Amino acid sequence: MAVRIGFVGTGGIAGAHFNSLEKVKDAQPVAFMDLNTERAEAAARRFEGTAYSDAKEMLDKENLDAVYVCLPPHVHQTAEIMIAKRGLAMFVEKPLSNDLKLAEKIAGVIEDEDIITGVGYHHRYFESTERLKKALAAKGAAEPAMLYGRWLGGFPGVPWWRVLEQSGGQFVEQTTHVVDSARNVNGEITSVHCVSALREMDKVFEGTTAPDVMAIVVTFANGSIGHFSTACIGAKNEVALDIYAKNINYSLSMNTLTINDNAHHESTTFTGTNDAFVDEDSAFVAAVKTKRPAAIKAIRSNYADALKTLRVTLAANQSMKTGKTVKI
Repeated sequence: MAVRIGFVGTGGIAGAHFNSLEKVKDAQPVAFMDLNTERAEAAARRFEGTAYSDAKEMLDKENLDAVYVCLPPHVHQTAEIMIAKRGLAMFVEKPLSNDLKLAEKIAGVIEDEDIITGVGYHHRYFESTERLKKALAAKGAAEPAMLYGRWLGGFPGVPWWRVLEQSGGQFVEQTTHVVDSARNVNGEITSVHCVSALREMDKVFEGTTAPDVMAIVVTFANGSIGHFSTACIGAKNEVALDIYAKNINYSLSMNTLTINDNAHHESTTFTGTNDAFVDEDSAFVAAVKTKRPAAIKAIRSNYADALKTLRVTLAANQSMKTGKTVKI
């Protein structure tokens, strides 16, 4: 029997899930809610489903197994709680929110209702990421000493993105993928210190309040240190995480991993070929369909784990405002 799926939010990232769910066996998107009724109706036509402009109405009328929440950070408010209290499985796109207290409240309801959750950290599903995790966990592997992550790119044009109080800024909205990858392969982050500036983009987009350059220094529970750079001034496009250990370094860039073994003067590069979005959605749908513990465990990012990444990225904003190091 197919897994009947509803969507709250049918914008850009929802479209990525539409594309992948078409390739996932047993996935059946049937209901689409968006305040932009044209978008919701377009999605409904694509899947021969029903469009809504109100999430509660959709949940009341549809017989759903799961709901995807694909909303900007500042409008995560009541949908997740309504979904969880109905006992429905829920997939939430990152970031969970720009409000830590709200995200923690949602996490509490999820725990109380004991529902299946997934979060859109699809970088965890890259074959290159899994290869890196195995390399770091191998017997005799040198322990990481320093990490350098970065998200360098352009400035998205949607109005809410440029407002710090809405998007949370680039570190919360985009670089969160790199922070999550660092946590995934190297363990928990214990402190955050951030400096930032708004150098260029307020001249391009009136009303911009989100910084366009940031540098963040972190410590990890295992004693290693990390540095994240993030910039959205359009000078360079790069998404990467480098890990430095004794006589070896690893460079992870999307689905490509390069390992430089300086002790043996060897360099190897591996490029994965999998579609991370399809694998991410396949894992979630399989967990919802079977409810087997092994299938649920195969979801590589759930709400409780993603909340740990959110704490780090929002701590950077707190540090940016206060000038002080924030303990996690």
